[in-house]
Amino acid sequence: MDFELKTLRLPEAAAYSSPALAVLVADGFEPGEDALSALIQRALASGDFKTEAGSLLSSFGAPRVTSERLLLVGIGNGSPTQVRKAVAAAVGHCKRGPANALTICFAAAASPDAVAAAVGASCDALYQYTTTKGHTKASPAPKVSLKNVALGVPDASAVRQAFDKALGVAHGVEFAREWANRPANYATPTLLAQAAQQLAKPARRIGCEVLGPKDVAKLGMGAFQAVAQGSAQELRFIVLRYQGAAKADAPVVLVGKGITFDTGGISIKPAAEMDEMKFDMGGAASVLGVFRSLGELQPAINVVGLIPACENMPDGAAVKPGDVVTSMSGQTIEILNTDAEGRLVLCDALTYAERFQPKAVIDIATLTGACVIALGGVRSGLFSTDDSLALALQSAGQDALDLCWRLPLDDDYAEGLKTNFADVANVAGRQAGAVTAAKFLQRFTSAYPWAHLDIAGTAWKSGAAKGATGRPVGLLVQYLLSQAGDAPAAATVKAKEKTKAKSGKAKRKAGQADGASGKR
Repeated sequence: MDFELKTLRLPEAAAYSSPALAVLVADGFEPGEDALSALIQRALASGDFKTEAGSLLSSFGAPRVTSERLLLVGIGNGSPTQVRKAVAAAVGHCKRGPANALTICFAAAASPDAVAAAVGASCDALYQYTTTKGHTKASPAPKVSLKNVALGVPDASAVRQAFDKALGVAHGVEFAREWANRPANYATPTLLAQAAQQLAKPARRIGCEVLGPKDVAKLGMGAFQAVAQGSAQELRFIVLRYQGAAKADAPVVLVGKGITFDTGGISIKPAAEMDEMKFDMGGAASVLGVFRSLGELQPAINVVGLIPACENMPDGAAVKPGDVVTSMSGQTIEILNTDAEGRLVLCDALTYAERFQPKAVIDIATLTGACVIALGGVRSGLFSTDDSLALALQSAGQDALDLCWRLPLDDDYAEGLKTNFADVANVAGRQAGAVTAAKFLQRFTSAYPWAHLDIAGTAWKSGAAKGATGRPVGLLVQYLLSQAGDAPAAATVKAKEKTKAKSGKAKRKAGQADGASGKR
């Protein structure tokens, strides 16, 4: 998909040739003297078109408009939320038609946030999963008509930075969606590790290390090993590193739950909709997506990504309810329910994170059905031991239109995790299940500021729209960019300083030469 930004006011847009042209019209539209303004004004006056977000009016061969296919699109008050809704509707309408290119034009000035929303909505609407579809002549892969999208604004230079950032985030979201959508036999722990290794390139400032079963055993990750022991697929512990700042700068560590398929183990799940448990590595996919975006945007921050990847299967060697395992931290865990496996792989990864002396650790996991009941698919659940970290994540979610909601971590919630046979049980009762899961994880995070994002309700959609959403890549990238500020990556800073030094040296030489020749 080619995506570009253009300077197009309404008069230029009317004369611009595109297979399809969508014009975004906000409340209080003020017409000019051009053909599009006149058409919009007539459509509004007739009542055939309204500016409420998502309202559409299509036409073919409009007079004095060069593009044959024209779509008027209401964007309400022009806020990012309204623009996202409107652009999603517009692109959804156009991608079903014959046009192979679409120009989306704002009828008036567009804020950077509105431009970002338009880019994200366009990319989201145009994503199509094809990896396991149409590999024969009899069943060709589904084709996406739209191959090119241009975004027109009155002044492209004013929103260029927002456009580039949004495109970088969109590429990360798409990468996360792709890997979360793949069936478990196309996204094994080994294949997930290979995807991480393919992201690791010097130009992207990303490195990758993959640990296998023997390495994990040496580290004493008994909880992680216990989950993996019932599967024929070997576990993988993936370590990604992005270095955009000085080596001495403490990194932010992202930990993504990588259960590439979850049967529930011996505490097996019901058969209905078990296929959706391929999405149980949504946290891992989001970490991969974040690193895809980091490699493109290259902010001045250091980030580590940890992905404990394995399957949870009910083999004869599988861990049993009542078994006690020893985590990397040394704490023993009684596994009362083998379907509460995500917290077991995460707890060892959270202990491993200590070695990086991080400024903050954020784990991302499709952890509990209880969070789905509490928040549905609108907001991810947020838990944190640090108020400033929680506020920064909430703010990032608002800016990225990738919302979260903070839930409590009162000590009283940990009472249900007590057991007579180990330091802690892996489950409590049914009440406040999302909170007690977070309380379990909290036991392994005393060495650093920590936040937990439960994305069980937001990582994928069921029903006719079944598929991964790529959340919370947008939230996480926005948070990391906010921590980095507007500074470019460290290597870029050094390059600029080097260029500046050379320039200064050249100027001094020029000045000396001018002085010798008497010039002033």
